[in-house]
Amino acid sequence: MPSSIRALLLDIGGVLLTNGWDRTSRKQAAVTFGFDYAEMDERHHLTYDTYESGKISLDTYLDRIVFFEDRAFTRNQFKAYMFAQSQAYPDMIDYCKALKTVHHLKVGVVSNEGRELTEYRIQKFQLGSFVDFFVASSFVHLRKPDEDIYRRALDMVQVRPDHCAYVDDRRLFVEVAGKLGMAAIHHKSLDSTRKALEDLGLVLK
Repeated sequence: MPSSIRALLLDIGGVLLTNGWDRTSRKQAAVTFGFDYAEMDERHHLTYDTYESGKISLDTYLDRIVFFEDRAFTRNQFKAYMFAQSQAYPDMIDYCKALKTVHHLKVGVVSNEGRELTEYRIQKFQLGSFVDFFVASSFVHLRKPDEDIYRRALDMVQVRPDHCAYVDDRRLFVEVAGKLGMAAIHHKSLDSTRKALEDLGLVLK
């Protein structure tokens, strides 16, 4: 029997790619560039939501958390380090591409990420080759778990919530999508997500 799922909504960090700029990356940056992590992390938490919401640029974010005082390294060196933290999960990407082809799915991204990081990751890993649209927090000025960012994605995909599968590695974000009526899947591994999607009828033969 054909699946009722017509659209697949995906997170980027933790699902298709590694997280773009998480706590581990920030700690490593502090060691690599030789500055105080605790101070940077406090500043990060005070302003990162503003960056992810698209209200400030990456340069302004870096002014606030790193370049508020003279450093022995350049802004471009630090940006290059930030971007280099992103790595693909190629097996997951290939799986989503196959699902789209076999089941004729619409594929969208719903993510909390700053504009410059999002644009870099889309281009670097050619996510636009299979993702039809991107609802990134910095593009739409909404952040998960705000229900409106999910509703924006549903408006764009033009599929009923119960005909849409949502995949995210953050349990809270999965719970919100589920309460809106989507088939919400907590991504822990490719195998577990494949099993959950197969249960929805999205089988690859």
